[in-house]
Amino acid sequence: MATKEPESVYEISIEDAKGNSLELSQYKDKVLLIVNVASKCGMTNSNYTELNELFNKYKDKGLEILAFPCNQFGEEEPGTTDQITDFVCTRFKSEFPIFNKIEVNGENASPLYKFLKKGKWGIFGDDIQWNFAKFLVDKNGEAVERYYPTTSPLTLEHDIKKLLNIS
Repeated sequence: MATKEPESVYEISIEDAKGNSLELSQYKDKVLLIVNVASKCGMTNSNYTELNELFNKYKDKGLEILAFPCNQFGEEEPGTTDQITDFVCTRFKSEFPIFNKIEVNGENASPLYKFLKKGKWGIFGDDIQWNFAKFLVDKNGEAVERYYPTTSPLTLEHDIKKLLNIS
């Protein structure tokens, strides 16, 4: 029997940084910015700094940022999840959740990323290109925008405000 494909991110389970199963349905009615992250990437400093800025500005208005460490690009996330969490929380003082390390491409890609990549993304194709690719998910759990790894998180502010119904 074929398994039913999820219709929203809310039907997907993931693992938190401690390896515990977590239902994404706990983020229902929130706007989600989902990012595959890496600690040793040339884009680490700017992305974490700007993600923190967005999170601090909009967390009380319904934005959640979900960060998923991934070591598939240049082995730029080699540490354990504990080391990664410690690095992000100590160096960047990030308050948004860091989840268990995942794969975003290939046979072992996380079900979340398999779902996110199914959108009609035109030139992007299926695969994630590098660290810090970003997906914006609306309050219905649908991926509505996908951004290149080089896209500055602060340039997403207009799209985030639109989904949060903030003028």
